[in-house]
This record gives sequence, structure tokens and C-alpha cells, in this order.
Amino acid sequence: MKLNQILDFCKANIVVEKKTCKKCGKEHSVTKLLKSDFICPECGYYFRMNALQRIALIADDDFQEIDGELKSKNLIDFPGYDEKLKKALETNDKNEAVTCGTCTIGGNKAAIFVMDSTFMMGSMGTVVGEKITRLFEFATKENLPVVGFTTSGGARMQEGIFSLMQMAKVSGAVKRHSDAGLLYVTVLTDPTLGGVTASFAMGGDITIAEPNALIGFAGARVVEQTTGQALPKGFQRSEFQLDHGFVDLIEERGKLKDTLASILKLHEVRANGSI
Repeated sequence: MKLNQILDFCKANIVVEKKTCKKCGKEHSVTKLLKSDFICPECGYYFRMNALQRIALIADDDFQEIDGELKSKNLIDFPGYDEKLKKALETNDKNEAVTCGTCTIGGNKAAIFVMDSTFMMGSMGTVVGEKITRLFEFATKENLPVVGFTTSGGARMQEGIFSLMQMAKVSGAVKRHSDAGLLYVTVLTDPTLGGVTASFAMGGDITIAEPNALIGFAGARVVEQTTGQALPKGFQRSEFQLDHGFVDLIEERGKLKDTLASILKLHEVRANGSI
């Protein structure tokens, strides 16, 4: 882990100086958590990471952002949406709930998108969908694999049907990328829910999850209320999804970069199309 790189990426993005672990209740400085990959030193709990922290952890030194200037607008004059967007922009140094670009991971070039739960809970609006679609189209043109990190509460309700349309739009771009014989690896982080799960989060050739991440469509309480049945222990957590075939691998955060580098190297598509 390149600590100086992480600090350079994140020092402007620290909103609070300390965070409290939801599992053991211990309080840690953000600086200390930067050194531990945002894993609680006391109990191993995984704190959520923003997009820049995630990129600094995974990418080599050469991340180049694509379409970072795109911003959402209140397309349907939804009450209160302008204020929510303004607040999200004031508390983030990114313009949207996803950051896209290119980088190398352990020396292997890839296109990468990283969703960010600190921006309106990573909700998928038109700009999120457009940025990810453009990234897949770019990767298809440039013969690059895509690595995607998902975290989202689902579709952005303030954009109505325009938000839901992104599910089909991104999925179409994923399919064209796949038809070109290119690799797509998804990394599901806590939480990955709703329309994101129902579309591109589950469209990868290889699906990895972080430990204990919440992964599903509807939340557990909604499922219980709808079915009238008690849910099994650990329902919708990574380990449950692995046991039921929805993910291929659960990987520890500290080992994730090496795992991705190995996968990218193994599936490298050479310029002549051979593997």
C-alpha cells in the first residue's frame, strides 16, 4: 500500500477527523484508518471508503480520470433535489457518485469505475449511468478490461424514470464490451442494492465481494414484510451470497489489489486478439 499516495488523494476529502467503529465502538482518527486500509485495528470491521480512497488503494501511480466534469441536474424539477445536490457537492471533492478513469493495477492497464456512497448514497442517476456507459464504450474501443467497484442504495428517485433507464443503458454497454471478448470484473462493496444490483453490478465475468458486504435488491426488512417469513442469519451478506452462487470470491481488502492484478494478467488480451 502506498501511504503517501493515499494521503495525497484523500487529505482534501477528510470531512470528519474521527470515525467510530460500528462493531466494537472504538473511535479512530481518519489518519490512523488511512494506514489500515479503513479496517478497524481493534476488531477488523470494514469502514466504507470514498472513491478516491479506493482508487489510491487499488491503482498504481497513474490514475487518469475521465468525464470528471459531468454534473447532475434536476431534470424533472423534483422538490428538494437541487438542495441535495448542492449539499453533496459541498461535502465532496467529486462531482458525482461515481469516478471513472484508467490506471494500471499491478502493472496491468484497465478502465476503472468506483462508486461512492458519500455522494447521495451512491445512487444511480443519469450522470452516473452516462459516465459508466462512456467508460465501457471507451474500454471497448481501446481493448481494455473494466474493473468496477459498486456501492449504492439503488436508483436515484429524484430523477424518476430517467434514473431507471440507466440500468438498461449501462447493461447494453457491458454487453457490447463482452461481445468484443473483453473482461469485466466487479467488486461488490457495502452496500450494493437496488437497481445497481439488478443491472451492471451482477454483469461481470468475475464477481468479487468484500467481507460482510450487504448485497441485494430489496432490503431485508422489505423482504420480510413482503414474504411474511423470517430471514436466515446473514441474509444478503457476502458470505450468504457466496454460498448461494451469486459471487465468485470474497477477498480481504488488503489482498484485493494483488488478486485483481493476477486476474487481469491471466486474462490479458493481446493486441492481436489472442490470450
